[in-house]
Amino acid sequence: MPDARINLLDLEPDTLHATLARHFAERGVKDFRVRQVARWIFEGDATSFEAMTDLPVEEREALGGAFDLYEPEPATVSVSEDATAKHLWRLHDGELVESVLIPAGDRLTLCISSQAGCAMACTFCATGWGGFRRHLTAGEIVSQFRGARRWAEANGYGPVTNVVYMGMGEPLANRDAVFASLTLLNRGYGFGARRITVSTVGVVPGIEQLAERPEQFGLALSLHSPEESLRRELIPLEKRWPIPVLMEALRKFDAAGGRRITFEYTMIDGVNDDLSLVPALAEMAHELHAFVNLIPFNPIPDRAWVASPMGRIRDFARGLEERGVDVFVREPRGRDIAAACGQLRTEKLGQALVQLGRDSR
Repeated sequence: MPDARINLLDLEPDTLHATLARHFAERGVKDFRVRQVARWIFEGDATSFEAMTDLPVEEREALGGAFDLYEPEPATVSVSEDATAKHLWRLHDGELVESVLIPAGDRLTLCISSQAGCAMACTFCATGWGGFRRHLTAGEIVSQFRGARRWAEANGYGPVTNVVYMGMGEPLANRDAVFASLTLLNRGYGFGARRITVSTVGVVPGIEQLAERPEQFGLALSLHSPEESLRRELIPLEKRWPIPVLMEALRKFDAAGGRRITFEYTMIDGVNDDLSLVPALAEMAHELHAFVNLIPFNPIPDRAWVASPMGRIRDFARGLEERGVDVFVREPRGRDIAAACGQLRTEKLGQALVQLGRDSR
């Protein structure tokens, strides 16, 4: 369990260098050691100070006394028949979060979490079923990248090519840690901004702040309906920031230039898959030059909903294409390992509740 020591994995590059510079200066050690430690963290993926073999033993011991390199532990690793791989990470306080590796051709996309649970209460999402527990730190977010990358390279998956903040939690509700982790991935680990996408259900201040950043990170909006009344039923946050307000923030993001906007649209049979919704969705996508992802719904506890029939999804996609919208029907991945966001954690929570009930008898 982490103690009072500073976790160096939490620190953005400039802060890391300044912190290490003070440490070594107080010890009367030349500052080239700062660059060595930073290389071990960002390029060497070091998980301990003992691994930093080009530092003297006494300096490694001093670093270990002052700092930490804490990473969550893998609770389980599940590999699907389609090669999708899900990590369930156990944090120092026992909380569980998920990341998913999704191979597709020459791409390997990593989906990471920003919170333990989620407070958004979207009616179609398994993560919300388990409730909100806490925010993740920047180090806990970045550690999913570090750990999944090591696993992928060790198991023949190759390098991670894309990172999406589409796992558990609402990233823009945890802006301090998420924005720090974006800087870490981009400037520390050298991961291109255009290969990183942040998802949101529509936290307007966060979208506006992301638009102000100089890096060209992508944005994925969980839209799920172009109509306010229907979206309000699916996403409670619509009441706070309705579509007209949300669109204004998205226009600012689009005007910043060079940044891709994607509309995520979960297809739920008889709920939001009526073809009459296509024209309004196409109009929104056109205005923002947005790409549309159509996603078959994944079942969750206490909901009788099912995914739209594939024929209906194709008709929906065809209607968008006929209106000049770039659209993609996302293939369900990893269903045999509960790879959809929040599903594996939900299963573990459900098992724990069942066991608690047995123990209380």
